[in-house]
This record gives sequence, C-alpha cells and structure tokens, in this order.
Amino acid sequence: MTRPSRINWVLGLAALAALGLSPLIGAVDVPFSTFLHPFDDTPEASVLWQIRIPRVLLSFLAGAALSLSGMSFQAMFRNPLATPFTLGIASGASLGAALGVRLGVFRTALGGGAVSICAFLGALTATAAVYGLTRLKKGFSTATMLLAGVAISFFFSSLILFVQFTSNLYDSFRILRWLMGGLQTVDYGDVRLLTVVVLVGSGVILFLRHELNLMTTGEDIATSRGVNVNRLKIVLFLTISLVVGAVVAVCGPIGFVGLMCPHTCRLMVGSNHRYLSLASFLFGGMFLTVCDTFARTVVAPIELPVGVVTAFLGGPFFLWLLLRGSSEKGIV
Repeated sequence: MTRPSRINWVLGLAALAALGLSPLIGAVDVPFSTFLHPFDDTPEASVLWQIRIPRVLLSFLAGAALSLSGMSFQAMFRNPLATPFTLGIASGASLGAALGVRLGVFRTALGGGAVSICAFLGALTATAAVYGLTRLKKGFSTATMLLAGVAISFFFSSLILFVQFTSNLYDSFRILRWLMGGLQTVDYGDVRLLTVVVLVGSGVILFLRHELNLMTTGEDIATSRGVNVNRLKIVLFLTISLVVGAVVAVCGPIGFVGLMCPHTCRLMVGSNHRYLSLASFLFGGMFLTVCDTFARTVVAPIELPVGVVTAFLGGPFFLWLLLRGSSEKGIV
C-alpha cells in the first residue's frame, strides 16, 4: 500500500471519529449510550437525534463538497487561490437570499425553506450569467470564465448592499446573519437533499480525476492526451456550480474551506488527484465538522456562526500561502 493510500485510510478513520464524537459534545454533554436508544422519550435522545446528528451530517457534507469543489477549480484554473466561490456562485446565492428576506413574498407562500429556495435560484442565476458571458467568446476560455465570475460577483455584491440598505432593521440583521454562514437550523430534509447533490457531484469529479491531473499540466498537453478540454470545463463548471449552489443555499456562504483543505491535503498526499480527490473529500468534511463543533461550544450557550470560525482560520492561512510562494509555483 502506498503512502497516500495509507494517509487516506487514516483520514477515513479520523472522519468517522469526528462524525461519532461531535454529536456528543455540546453545552450539555450527551452520554454515548444515547446512540443505542434513538427512540427514547428523553431530552438527551431528542437533542442527539433531532438536533446534533443532522447538524453534524450536514456540516460533513458541506465541508466535503466545498473542499472537493475547491480542489477541482484549482486544477481547472491552474490557480492555487481558486475557491468554490470564484465564479460568483456565493454572491448569486446571497443576493437571492437577501431578496427573499427583503421582499417577504416567499415567506408565507413557500414556508420555512423560502430563503434557501431563493438562494438556490440566485446561485443558478449567477451560474447562467457566467456561462452565458463565457460563451459569448469563441471557445470556453478559463480566463474569460474567471473574469466573468469576478465581474458577476462584484455586481451581485453591490446589489446585496443595496438590498440590505433598503431593508428594515430586522430584515437587515437577518441578511447579515445569513451572510455569515451557519448550520443552526437544520433537519433531516436538508441532509437528504444535500446527500443526493453532494454524492452525485462528487461522483462526477472522482470519475474525472485523471483528466484533472492532465489539466494541471496545461490545456495543450491535456488536449494532446485526448482530453476534450472545453467539454471537461463545461461539465466541471456546471457540476461544481450546482453542488456549491445547493450547499450555500442550505448553509450560507462558508468561506475558506475550499482554499485551506485542498492545500493541506496536497501537503499530505501530493498532487495526484487519484489520491487528492478522496483526501479532500474526507478532510474537508472532517474540518468543517470540527469547526462547527467548536463554534457551538466555545461560547456556549451562544453559538458562533461557523463561517466566522473558518474566516478566522482562513486569513492566516492565506497569508501563509502567500509567503510560501505558492502563487508562483503553481499547484503541482
């Protein structure tokens, strides 16, 4: 067994440990025996099975999806600073959520998941805008896609500020709180939905891991090895956009996970996507699970938004990446 394979096994065991232990930790500790009695009519069983377990599962799925998406974008753009939010998907989702809160029309018509539905529609709008702008030019250039994503992101961000400024104090706070990202209100419906989206999207990315290896060497070399580069970029772009859009719609924009986790995994298993893709999935899920556990316990009974914790870690990591000189060396 190779070293990267051994590390992936270790990451898998660590991820299982995080999934098993995190639900037991909180402002009120839950005994391990509660796992064996899911249908008991006790406060501990309700807290564990109705609140903490779906939240832990959701944090793992979101972290795995963001990490794997960041790894894919870094390979596709050959840019170590690319993240799942590079193409304006988070800004589109955030604008959709802000409009849903500001207008209030969907609050009674669609029920409790109204903001998530609006956020997902906003993410789809951003995806369609970036795709349309990129297709205006011949081919499907990564440079054009990147510039279109940055332009859409800035434009939508300005609209979010406008919506927030014109909202009343209560709605303005709701928008601000959603923009921080968090996992406070979840149920098994969110988990089931995200499980399907994340597993399908991750399956597509894992299936294309050989093509991702070739993309890191340059588009010309990848083409010479038989890769249909334009088709590959379109498939990855649409897959990642839908996955990230679903994650942001449910959890809000949780930043830096897609930047930190793939780079950390490269230090452990190298740049071969045969191993890196699985490592990014496992480590990303475990990382966000641990961050969320910390966020809901560090100042208990108050819960920090997990996006605050990841941003707090992401700033120093970004500086380390800059000083390390990765931006000049590339990702391989």
